[in-house]
Amino acid sequence: MHSVEAAEPTGTYPFSFLLVPLMQFPKSIEEAHAAEFYQFLEKTQGIIRSPKLFELLCSFARILEFPWVAYHRQSGGEILKMVRCNPPVVSYPDEWQDHYAKMGYDRIDPIIKKSRKQADAFRWSEAHNDMSKTELERRFFEEAAAFGLRSGVSVPLHGPGGSFAIMSFARPSSCEPENKMVTYLKFAAVHFHLSVADFAKQRVAGKYPELTPRERECILWVARGKSSWDIGRILGISDNTVNFHIKNITRKLDVSSRTVAALKAASLGIIEL
Repeated sequence: MHSVEAAEPTGTYPFSFLLVPLMQFPKSIEEAHAAEFYQFLEKTQGIIRSPKLFELLCSFARILEFPWVAYHRQSGGEILKMVRCNPPVVSYPDEWQDHYAKMGYDRIDPIIKKSRKQADAFRWSEAHNDMSKTELERRFFEEAAAFGLRSGVSVPLHGPGGSFAIMSFARPSSCEPENKMVTYLKFAAVHFHLSVADFAKQRVAGKYPELTPRERECILWVARGKSSWDIGRILGISDNTVNFHIKNITRKLDVSSRTVAALKAASLGIIEL
């Protein structure tokens, strides 16, 4: 879809991004959005949690004037559904998400339909102009526009074993995004997708310990210099309960003290100071 030539990247970038053997950088790497894209890559280094990575992705997309982002995944024959979840991977307007679910659009979504058949990123206008679309699919685009989603770019992400994901970027403007913009959105989507897959593999391998929400709260306040008594007052629990959580945290992080646990949790991106 896009004419690009290989260029030697500078600096050190996340390993997951370098896993894409066919990914090439535009020759005019110093043009408008290149610097923002590389800043996005640099900011994601060391991030091991999907919510923070999604937040950075959304920030990058907003710079390119795409305020809404959605990431859907499926395995096997599951239907992709655009639903709010924890952690969130959809930033579309709540009203559109509710309407989408109410109308059952996950079953006829022309964006999903086109993504299953296509490997490269595409503009929504390509799916909208498809002469084979049904009346219901035409109404889908009209109603999306009525909720403010007037144009967009979607990136199909096909994987082994029938796994499939889509990253979509939407905006209220009906202006068509230029080719370079689509290219950088594609690069960012692939980077996010591979990073999330890498997170899952690392958790399975036990490299990145999983802390409960309460454990993360406790170790965050430890990192901010609070005692167990202080943390108990802040969280509304006893200091004995705080110590219980901290003991579990030190075990999970394989460290001997609460201070070292806080430092390690911060370095791994489990907490943000």
